[in-house]
Amino acid sequence: MIKHYDIIKEPIITEKSMQLVESNNSYTFKVDKRANKIEIKNAIEYVFEVTVLSVKTINVLPRKKRMGKYEGYTAGYKKAVVKLVEGDKIEAFSI
Repeated sequence: MIKHYDIIKEPIITEKSMQLVESNNSYTFKVDKRANKIEIKNAIEYVFEVTVLSVKTINVLPRKKRMGKYEGYTAGYKKAVVKLVEGDKIEAFSI
C-alpha cells in the first residue's frame, strides 16, 4: 500500500486549473501512477483535512520532444481533479 504523502506528487497550477478552483471548487494534482481513485480521495482528505466529493483521473501520455538533433520523450504522469464539498478549500492554491 502506498503512503498518503507518496500518492500526491505536486499541485498543478495553470490558468485552467485556477478557473476550476474558482468556478467548481475543483483542485488539480499530479499523483502516483499506481494510485486509484479511492486512495487519492483518502490521501487528499488526510493531508489537507477537507471532504472530497469526487475524483476524476487522467493518464497524461508522454510526448515526443526535440532539442536540436536529440530526440526524446517527456515523462508521462497521472493527473487527478478533485472536487471538494462547498465551503472547503486548499490553501496551497491561494495566491
